[in-house]
Order: sequence, then structure tokens, then C-alpha cells
Amino acid sequence: MLNGVGVRAVLFFKGYVAGLYLAKRSVTQFDVAAAQGSKRLQLRMLRNASSDNFIDALVPGMRLNVHATELVRLSDRIAQMERTIRVIGNTAVGDVIDFDYLPDMGTTIAVNGARKGTAIAGADFYNAVLGIFIGAHPVDDGLKKSLLGLRERVE
Repeated sequence: MLNGVGVRAVLFFKGYVAGLYLAKRSVTQFDVAAAQGSKRLQLRMLRNASSDNFIDALVPGMRLNVHATELVRLSDRIAQMERTIRVIGNTAVGDVIDFDYLPDMGTTIAVNGARKGTAIAGADFYNAVLGIFIGAHPVDDGLKKSLLGLRERVE
């Protein structure tokens, strides 16, 4: 079920619409992390982006929201995510990027329904990805509130 949806914008540039899908409604990062079952973070692109744009946004966002010791444990998997994003290459307006967590597989990344790369193991990795958006230091506070369903409408 859709937990929340919001727009990522910097100044007046809108980058993407993000939706967080969970089996059960959650309003805190900790509830989302503890939630059982499959999870999806879906990004619908509102502008073109290169793989470098994605990596330059995702990796620093993970570093801001993960303790240094956990970051060391995640380093090989972060590198795996970077390789997958490089395989994806550029994305265009209208593309849909899904970061799915499947308990038996780990994190998968798909573009327009086509899975890219191999699954990245561990709920800890998926929670680090979600931390970019709903962590203590999110990429956008308004987007965090929207994804957690704490805002009534998308701006």
C-alpha cells in the first residue's frame, strides 16, 4: 500500500516524484525499518539524469544517515549499487525507477519494470537507501514528511 508520496525539488527544479510502498502504514523511519515484508521506493523522473547524478545524490545521502561502522559493512554493497546504476546509464523524464526490498532476495533496482543488476543482500542495505529519503538527515525534509504520510498533499 502507498505509505506516502512527495516531490523532490531544489529551488524551482523538480527532480522526481517519490512514493513509498509498505505492507503496513508507518510514520517513522524506525517503523519503516522494522516493517516486515516487501517494500518499494519508487521514483518517477521529472527531469533527465545521468548515472553520475544518481550516484552523487545517493551515496553521500547514505553516508549522512549511516554510522561509520555500518558504512564499512555496507561498502561492498554500495559499490554493487554504484555498478548497477552505471549499467542503467541515463534516465529520462517519465522513467520509473524502483528500489524494491524482497525479504528472500534483498534490494533490487528496476527501470521501467526491467530489473537491472543482481539483488543486493540485506535489510540493512535497504534501510540505508531509505535513510537517504526518511533518515535523520534526509535529502529533503518535506519529501521525508510526505513519504511518511505526515503531509496531506503533494506540493
